[in-house]
Amino acid sequence: MFKPIQGLSLDVLRVFESAARQLSFTAAAAELGSSQPAISQQIKRLEQQLATRLFDRVYRGIVLTEAGELLLRHVQDGLASLDAGLAAVTAGQQHEVLQVATDFAFAAYWLMPRLQRFHQLHPELDVSLITSERGLGAPSAEIDVAISFGDGRFKHGEAHLLFREEVFPVCSPQLLEGRPRPLPAAALAELPLLHLRPESRSRWFDWSGLFRALGIAEAPSPGSLRFDNYTLLIQAAIAGQGVAIGWRHLVDELLAQGLLCRACAGEAHSEFGYYVVLPERKRRQRLTQRFVDWLRSELRGEGEQAVEKLPTLPIRR
Repeated sequence: MFKPIQGLSLDVLRVFESAARQLSFTAAAAELGSSQPAISQQIKRLEQQLATRLFDRVYRGIVLTEAGELLLRHVQDGLASLDAGLAAVTAGQQHEVLQVATDFAFAAYWLMPRLQRFHQLHPELDVSLITSERGLGAPSAEIDVAISFGDGRFKHGEAHLLFREEVFPVCSPQLLEGRPRPLPAAALAELPLLHLRPESRSRWFDWSGLFRALGIAEAPSPGSLRFDNYTLLIQAAIAGQGVAIGWRHLVDELLAQGLLCRACAGEAHSEFGYYVVLPERKRRQRLTQRFVDWLRSELRGEGEQAVEKLPTLPIRR
């Protein structure tokens, strides 16, 4: 039988989950209302209690060890189960909560600006976002619906296309002051480029692929700034530090607000895209249907001609 480790608290597991999910002690401190040194000390004590290393400290960051990745999966499942249990106990006093999993970039740049409209339509239903920068993997049993990037072949659910991948270079308007806009594509070779590190790109476009698609013969410059987080990369582009690869739908609002502009003419397409993924173990289908219907209406409002029709879920009575 498992013997509890003396002094191991739920709080320290939440600290670990936040730091591991964001791969940043600083980001975990901001999320939890603590300080970076305090987070670092709690992680150090947890590693001592477990007698194993959970993070490797690398240049300008941290990465999970194998033990850390294993613990993260179980802690996230456990916390989700606890949250669901608490929600069930207090269901009479609180709104129903839909668990939606997606990557951080989609949540920040597409979903969040629109969620207020969902809440106006469904004030009785709250949305709990579960985000990850490293890919969702197998969703936990508590996930009602996932929105995932890929080729549609997901092992853990039924996938329906939202929109295909379409990318183009974007930057701050200030970066192009004194230059004609949009620039010819070949001018990208003269501008500072902002890169995602390879382990963060997954199957997304990178600069080499975009240069080929735009017919630019020169190799892209390596760039002086690299990120493991697309949201930080876009913030750097807004600050005028270089040119980023912009994903249509994710950067549309920033373009409309004038925070970003298209750096040059042309775009690239792929067979990848964002999909609604319905877990095999369907739960609370009426709630999920409301969310799927709303996604459909948002796409219609944008004039999006979806390649596939979003599903109407069979309701089990």
